[in-house]
Amino acid sequence: MPLIRKYDHLFFDLDNTLWDFDINARLALRQAVTNLNLNGQITDFSLFFTFFEQTNNNLWEAYRKQEIRQAELVLKRFEILIDHFGLSCVSPENINNQYLSLMPEYNHLVDGAIETLDYLKGEGYHLHIITNGLSTVQNEKVKKSGLAPYFKKVFASEDINAPKPDKRIFRYALMNCNAKKSKSMVIGDTWETDIAGARQMGMDHVFFIKNEKKAMMPPKNAIQSRENNKSSTTAPFKNYYSIEKLIMLKQIL
Repeated sequence: MPLIRKYDHLFFDLDNTLWDFDINARLALRQAVTNLNLNGQITDFSLFFTFFEQTNNNLWEAYRKQEIRQAELVLKRFEILIDHFGLSCVSPENINNQYLSLMPEYNHLVDGAIETLDYLKGEGYHLHIITNGLSTVQNEKVKKSGLAPYFKKVFASEDINAPKPDKRIFRYALMNCNAKKSKSMVIGDTWETDIAGARQMGMDHVFFIKNEKKAMMPPKNAIQSRENNKSSTTAPFKNYYSIEKLIMLKQIL
């Protein structure tokens, strides 16, 4: 008798769910600063990166709310950075080009990523990525980090013109993969995009709490345990899980 399983298609976020953005972004910006001979103007790189990280996160949040276009975002973050630190002899375009070209060269993955993907692929799940990142950069990350063999398709918001949590990117991915919503699950580390988007779409989802200090935690009444998976009148999804290690997906599936 053939095995009947709950899910067929798994839709992963990329940054900080599989590809360790926190580590790789820092390394890429560090090298960009060196390549552009800016070390003499930056006395404390940790402070420099922390400011960039906060600025970048704020602008991506504005992008998720569709208050700013992606093309504007990628330059504005460096305009703000240059102005704040009073950097000279460098343009936002220079730093941005260096940063984006260097990002895929650093390929630290989240702990347990390959082990988890090996298991899922071996079990025959159809694996896909839904990301808000720049299409070319995200595809290069997937390719150079060794993630490409695991995934059938990568859906980038830049191509679809609908950033997570917009329903349209999830709907597009489901249709493109010929996947049933009831047989699909979303896995991501960001509540505001991955989980909020899945909830709006009515899809089951897994909140991967990679870093509890950085994660925007859900309200307690939003959490639904594995033992109490009844749908509520306020949530169209069926099941919600949270995990602290990626390999814990095996226990859910």
